[in-house]
Amino acid sequence: MTAIKHALQRDIFTPNDERLLGIVNVCKAGKKKKNCFLCATVTTERPVQVKVVKVKKSDKGDFYKRQVAWELRDLTMVDAKDANKENPEFDLHFEKVYKWVASSTAEKNSFISCIWKLNQRYLRKKVEFVNVSSQLLEESVPSGESQSVTGGDEDSLDDYQELNAREEQDIESMMEVCEYAISNAEAFAEKLASELQVLDGANIHSIMASEKQVNILMQLLDEALAEVDTIEGKLSSYEEMLQSVKDQMDQISQSNRLIQLSNTNNMRLLEEIDFLVNYMDLSKGHIRALQDGDLSSPKGIEACINASEALLQCMNVALRPGHDRLMAVKQQHQLFAELRDHFARRLTNHLNNVFVHQFNHFSHFRMTIPQFYRASYLSLPGHDQTSSLTQHAAELTLPKHNPLHRDLLRYAKLMEWLKVTQWEKYEGLMATYVEYMARLYEREIKDFFEVAKLKMVGTSKEGKKFGLHGSSGKLTGSTSSLNKLAVQTSNSRRSQSSSLLDMGNMSASDLDVADRTKFDKIFEQVLSELEPLCLAEQDFISKFFKLQHVPTGEGHEVDGNLPSRQVAAGEHRHSMSSDKEVVRHMMNKIFQSIEIELNNLIALGDKMDSFHSLYMLVKMSHHVWTAENVDPASYLSTTLGNVLVTVKRNFDKCISTQIKQMEEVKISKKTKVGILPFVTGFEEFAELAETIFRSAERRGDLDKAYVKLIKAVYFNVEKVANESQKTPRDVVMMENFHHIFSTLSRLKISCLEAERREAKQKYTEHLQAYVINSLGQPLEKLNHFFEGVEARVAQGVREEEVGYQLAFNKQELRKVIKEYPGKEVKKGLDNLYKKVDKHLCEDENLLQVVWHSMQDEFICQYKHFQGLIDRCYPGSGITMDFTIQDILEYFSSIAQSH
Repeated sequence: MTAIKHALQRDIFTPNDERLLGIVNVCKAGKKKKNCFLCATVTTERPVQVKVVKVKKSDKGDFYKRQVAWELRDLTMVDAKDANKENPEFDLHFEKVYKWVASSTAEKNSFISCIWKLNQRYLRKKVEFVNVSSQLLEESVPSGESQSVTGGDEDSLDDYQELNAREEQDIESMMEVCEYAISNAEAFAEKLASELQVLDGANIHSIMASEKQVNILMQLLDEALAEVDTIEGKLSSYEEMLQSVKDQMDQISQSNRLIQLSNTNNMRLLEEIDFLVNYMDLSKGHIRALQDGDLSSPKGIEACINASEALLQCMNVALRPGHDRLMAVKQQHQLFAELRDHFARRLTNHLNNVFVHQFNHFSHFRMTIPQFYRASYLSLPGHDQTSSLTQHAAELTLPKHNPLHRDLLRYAKLMEWLKVTQWEKYEGLMATYVEYMARLYEREIKDFFEVAKLKMVGTSKEGKKFGLHGSSGKLTGSTSSLNKLAVQTSNSRRSQSSSLLDMGNMSASDLDVADRTKFDKIFEQVLSELEPLCLAEQDFISKFFKLQHVPTGEGHEVDGNLPSRQVAAGEHRHSMSSDKEVVRHMMNKIFQSIEIELNNLIALGDKMDSFHSLYMLVKMSHHVWTAENVDPASYLSTTLGNVLVTVKRNFDKCISTQIKQMEEVKISKKTKVGILPFVTGFEEFAELAETIFRSAERRGDLDKAYVKLIKAVYFNVEKVANESQKTPRDVVMMENFHHIFSTLSRLKISCLEAERREAKQKYTEHLQAYVINSLGQPLEKLNHFFEGVEARVAQGVREEEVGYQLAFNKQELRKVIKEYPGKEVKKGLDNLYKKVDKHLCEDENLLQVVWHSMQDEFICQYKHFQGLIDRCYPGSGITMDFTIQDILEYFSSIAQSH
């Protein structure tokens, strides 16, 4: 191994300015044995770099080559596998783990020891050694060959010290004197040893010669020691004196600390007293305001608000530990509790009186519409009752409660105080307010909706016919009687205007568009009045009862500084999960009649005219959308949403009714069909709907209804066409689908674009079919003749040889042509025109379109016959008795004559 080491040093590491310090013969674990050497090296130049180099013998076996080198600073761990048993395996952890098997355990241990020493000397980052004997990490392994291989070098590694410049110069000078220093090292070493002995002797003689000076030096040291003893004695006396002074200063310091502690305690006690006096003392003015303050005047209310806030602040003071055991604190808490309870009773009684007074004020002199009508009738004999009713009904408005809200909002801060301190009384005031306002709003809303219903029904032409101008007794009934009257009124109108079938037989005046427009305005006015009323009341409730915030825990919001007993007193809470639910619950109680009255009004409008559902759907959808933008969870949004469901249901029912009436249509067998009533009805429905839904939010509902209606129209047109006996099927289909196509093209309804194209296709197909079937074969014998000619050609006879056939010679052709002079042809076409005129209706104006199509078809037949003559009878000079110009003249003159 020594020879290998010297060879590696000479051949590989010396050229790279490196010194080889450790070596081990290894092979990779678990693979075919391929030996190599791991070498631990350091560079001879500074800064020193330490590496682990893998060296392998070349394939030819005559020299070694360097394969891989790792920096020692990249080594993270050395794993020797077993610290107690001999094991040649070990792992080196660089960027990856390298597993090795040494040729012997001694070599492995010697190499690991060398790595450890290099790590200790040159690296700041220490490598982790695992499963390595602690003894191995302290010294080199003194065994056999390993000692010879690594031991000397490790000692040299420990003792090695680089020569300075002077030492190098001296050695060079000495070696120049001895010429044989390089050639004969042993002789040079012997000479150096002898010179060293001479120098040692001279050194000893020099030391012995200086004995006298040494004795003098020793005497001086003894004198110095005696002087030191003297100084130490003086220092000891000084130390005793200083210790006495220290004891006195300690006593003074202790006294000062006691004085300072007393002052600190006095200051803290004064701070506690100031805290209790400042934060738990209520002024006499606040006490008077809480006990006897005027809750009616603005100044008195302001004083009570300030006093209640001061009282709440005193009760919410965060007391420090021990304060609650002080008698003065207990007395103050007792005083605060009594003031709180007394003021809460005063405030509750006063607000109850305010609620009652305001309710009576708004209720005074109010009378229902029947009462108003009766009073007008009795006080003005001979006066027209209808004019009185009309004058009152003209004011379709709801009373505004802004003065009530303005007066009560002065107490909002006091309500907030009551909510925090006395929940039961606060809850009782909420219940009282809801009770009185529910009664007030119920009466006002009922009167308001009665006015709306009378404006819808009582002012119409049918209303007068059904007794709206009669005795006052007919107006004093309940809402149900009014609805009953509305049904009677609507029955006559529905027989005229709410059916798609009947609309086709009506004039524009019969549709009573003015009444529908009036209904739309009244319904919009109703919604416009209800919306601000509900929003204003909800806003007032939120502000007055302080319900803007979501409560914490089980109940309402509680100040975090409230004492524990205050929180315990408020444990009785309502079951609502948030203040928003409380507001919605109160609104439901106050306005419980709105949804009922709205549904009744909607039912009345639907009974008057089912097409009112279109207006109501648009208006209701818009108001729901507006309410949801303001607050999706508000009472108004929820209520209008519920009513919108009813309106949508009525709209769907209206569409279903129209479809059902289409299916029930019956056509007379004695008259021609013409444009079906439900086709014109659909046209007028679409015109009305497009006007109503022009900018509506719920356009999708109308589009779905369009699709249902148009499918029903198409189905029933075909059904009627199939059942028609007087009018040909193609005429029914052609005329009605032409009308549908014209309607859809004019209205440009995007969702019915496919149906528009389908209508055009059906119209074109049935127009062509009717023309072909009606025109038939006006030159019947000539047509039969040429059919025979075409049959001969199909059998293989050449066209120019057909004239030699006995049945189809030129003579026979001339005979057939003579039977169709121009005068007879014109007469036949005139009869055909009269027949078509009987089939078609005047409303659709398709007679000229059909006649022109027949002209084109007749000319097409003429050209076909003439072409056969030219091809089968060439050079014969045979022609028809009339020309294409004659045909055009026949058709034109017949059309003009009729």
